[in-house]
Amino acid sequence: MTTVATVSEGTDNPYALSHLDSLESEAVHIFREVAGEFERPVILFSGGKDSILMLHLALKAFAPAPVPFALLHVDTGHNFPEVLEYRDRTVAEHGLRLHVASVQEYIDAGKLRERPDGTRNPLQTVPLTEAIQQHRFDAVFGGGRRDEEKARAKERVFSLRDEFSQWDPRRQRPELWQLYNGRHAPGEHVRVFPISNWTELDVWQYIEREGIALPEIYFAHEREVFNRSGMWLTAGDWGGPKEGERVETRQVRYRTVGDMSCTGAVDSDATTLDAVITEIAASRLTERGATRADDKMSEAAMEDRKREGYF
Repeated sequence: MTTVATVSEGTDNPYALSHLDSLESEAVHIFREVAGEFERPVILFSGGKDSILMLHLALKAFAPAPVPFALLHVDTGHNFPEVLEYRDRTVAEHGLRLHVASVQEYIDAGKLRERPDGTRNPLQTVPLTEAIQQHRFDAVFGGGRRDEEKARAKERVFSLRDEFSQWDPRRQRPELWQLYNGRHAPGEHVRVFPISNWTELDVWQYIEREGIALPEIYFAHEREVFNRSGMWLTAGDWGGPKEGERVETRQVRYRTVGDMSCTGAVDSDATTLDAVITEIAASRLTERGATRADDKMSEAAMEDRKREGYF
């Protein structure tokens, strides 16, 4: 897999990169920079579209050599089966190492307590931070993008975390001229966001250009869902639906994929990449703003969780 530059539209310069090529080049540079600076990096990989994109870019960055990083998935126990199947198939296809931190195991051991609302996304923080400490990962790649949510818009590409995996916005370092400072004290680590400057539309246009396979959940399909607080949630053993919440079959798709208990579907007839891109281009809501209940717990829900160690 090699990077092929294409001529930008509206220019006669044969060496000018297209918009997508510029984003790809930046991400590839970041992956190689981390490989040179850190001893034990890891890629967060859930089988969602952004982590799939990151893995694709990592494969490009080091081809024909294998990716020199392991993968880490924090499994809530309430993940969509289609996504877990894709995760395992991808790991096997590329011969990758996968570490799984299980929220269910922490609940069974009494280290975490189930929430009354059934959602486990906020419970991922402890398994994530303990997995980082246990395996001594010093750089952790995440698929966060600045267009997703206001707290993520504050992040640098290299984001320092202290010995408790906590984030302090005041300790953000300047990144002038794409120079990244990975220096950290023992016990600290750096969260790295290679696709920070991408938008949701960029992601889908790149996926189309590269022919990247995705879980079918991202395309319109019939599914049993119920409405809660204006969001179409998937029925399951996580605690939904409750009394008075009626299950119905609708044609939906998912713009982002997390825990079933907090990830809403959107009504859609987009069954192809072209149709998805057209739909996103017309949308005025971010994917998290439209479909993630965990971000609506408070005005600062994401920032509060990031300060505690969440991505």
